[in-house]
Amino acid sequence: MREGSQGRKSDAQFLLRTRGCRFSSSSFSLTRLDGTVLMAFHKPYGVLSQFTSDGSPNRTLAEFGFPSRVYPLGRLDADSEGLLLLSDEAGLNDRLLDPRRGHTRTYWAQIERVPAPSALNSLAQGVVIQGRQTLPARVWKLDPQPDVPPRTPPIRFRKNVPDCWIGLELCEGKNRQVRRMTAAIDHPTLRLIRVRIGSYELSNLAAGCWREVDVAGRNRILSDYP
Repeated sequence: MREGSQGRKSDAQFLLRTRGCRFSSSSFSLTRLDGTVLMAFHKPYGVLSQFTSDGSPNRTLAEFGFPSRVYPLGRLDADSEGLLLLSDEAGLNDRLLDPRRGHTRTYWAQIERVPAPSALNSLAQGVVIQGRQTLPARVWKLDPQPDVPPRTPPIRFRKNVPDCWIGLELCEGKNRQVRRMTAAIDHPTLRLIRVRIGSYELSNLAAGCWREVDVAGRNRILSDYP
């Protein structure tokens, strides 16, 4: 699997494509000179961000052939998809997730109905969820709308209710924050995909596949977090 390219792409170029995983752990080294590894995984819908079951029907990371020593950096809810990082490097979790470092994460959210510019502006300025106002964020309508493979199971479909993909770049990550934010402006989230962490993009990594993050990719992830 190739690394996501450097820099910010247009929404038209930045497509998620589903294809068979051709990864082989013997195709390249999984360790850095200091013995640690950093990996990118495209977490599918219905997969927990952990290696052990919680008693639900959801699958776990144990099904995807990761080296035994790695652990997820942060989490994605089982009903969310997209970029999840894993590593065995001590201290990296705190370095990426400490809110004082302004850790940025970018999501695509498929929402019910087409939002007015004023609704997107409200999201960008901050909305109140669970009694707390969210921090300012970058929010925009994806134009053109992305070509995203269908999800299994499919999203809820209502014939007379259109949907729309928007992008959100957040520097905080409260529990189910994006879903609660879009619900606050009366545009429920139908599907949620994390597409970027820092400057590192999910790119064309297929759902259920993982790849080693090379030096350039690592720099894109960590450059914003000294």
